[in-house]
Amino acid sequence: MINFNGTLTENPQFTAYNRGMLYGDAVFETIRYTSGKLTFWEDHYFRLMASMRILRMEIPMHFKLENLEEELLKVIEAEGLKTKSASVRLTVTRNEGGKYLPEDNGVGFYAFANELKNPFFLLNEESYEVELYKDHYVNADLISTLKTSNKIIHVTGSIYAKENGYANCLLLNTNKAVVEALNGNLFLVKGSVIKTPPLEDGCLRGIMRKQLIEMLKKLENYTIEETSISPFELQKADELFVTNAIMGIQPITKYRKKTYANKVAKELLGKLNAQARLAK
Repeated sequence: MINFNGTLTENPQFTAYNRGMLYGDAVFETIRYTSGKLTFWEDHYFRLMASMRILRMEIPMHFKLENLEEELLKVIEAEGLKTKSASVRLTVTRNEGGKYLPEDNGVGFYAFANELKNPFFLLNEESYEVELYKDHYVNADLISTLKTSNKIIHVTGSIYAKENGYANCLLLNTNKAVVEALNGNLFLVKGSVIKTPPLEDGCLRGIMRKQLIEMLKKLENYTIEETSISPFELQKADELFVTNAIMGIQPITKYRKKTYANKVAKELLGKLNAQARLAK
């Protein structure tokens, strides 16, 4: 079931002139739903609004926090997931018309939900080997920090990872700094210092990234640094882990000849679950 501009339908009517399809002219949010609420919904909402403004989309009057939340809950209930956990994707596309230059900066939306097995973030301790993906590079700019529908580097990187037996790949920017993983933000642990690439390097403005940075700033036993990460630092790290809004924290177990622990990831995941229960 799809919520297509406020109407529930199994057959949404997308045309050949959809700008999301033609030009990647769309932004999206993927939100975890559990315990009857959308986890970190306010953060997702305000990131979506900021992204729309940056892309010069007109924000409709009815795109209020409560209204969009109601539309997402509508599709969750229609899928029979109200008492379960789910992954919900909300996509906003610019209206049809024009070529590169739009004729209309108004927008429409569609949303769907898929069931998740677990109501909480769980630590996956299975083998999770990664490698650098160097066929294409992320631009170190503002556009790269947005969650747009143009993710071709992540698509080709995912194919490369599968073909070569890796669980994930790490992306480099045009300055050859490590930016993020294919499906989330990267954190590096060395002693009591935890590093994550800065937004200026072109990494995604991730919701879990934001939550962890805020959490770590309050913990006395860790120091969080938003700083560029060189590929040479990866094998010197004690831990590496990836974060996103659906899985929470995914420890990396191996990169090239180096294997990693997951002590810090496990500790932070427990705190993240507690924070998620309290968040709006």
